[in-house]
Amino acid sequence: MRFKLIFMSFLSLLLVGFLAACGADEEEQTDENATNDTEETEEDVVTTASLVDQPDAFVNAVSEDGTWIIATLDDIAIDEDVVVAGEFYDKDDESSDIYRKIAPYTQDEDHNITDSFTITVPSMTVQSENLNFQGGTLEGDVIVEANGFMLDETATIDGNLQFANEEAESSATIDGEVTGEIE
Repeated sequence: MRFKLIFMSFLSLLLVGFLAACGADEEEQTDENATNDTEETEEDVVTTASLVDQPDAFVNAVSEDGTWIIATLDDIAIDEDVVVAGEFYDKDDESSDIYRKIAPYTQDEDHNITDSFTITVPSMTVQSENLNFQGGTLEGDVIVEANGFMLDETATIDGNLQFANEEAESSATIDGEVTGEIE
């Protein structure tokens, strides 16, 4: 019994020593990475998408407090009406155009769509200007209240598309498929 205790203590010390040695290498690498151009780091942070695979996460991401780009990682079914609200800028850069994107798809390093997903809602009301829905399917009705709505050629609305006014309709670009009525 005493031998086991001594042996376990010895192994613990070896493990702690090993982990400490590995940690030192990590710190060294971190210091080297910290010397990289801060502009590159800022750009990575700015362009981060909200990656969602749960209904609540999607609803939060498209809200006024959400992000400029929302990418889904799987099919999502939401039992309540969804409102896409807030003013966002392309790549979250305020010097860029007002722009927002819902991207229910995955892509490869060359930006080719590799898998598309379906977002199912009773309805989705678009209040964010220049929203681009690209690369997947929205199953439900879409009500567009904001200008500049875009339905990319790679996207489908499996439901009706309704515009709240003439200005919203005339500023929209509908290159994708709408299976229901366009009003």
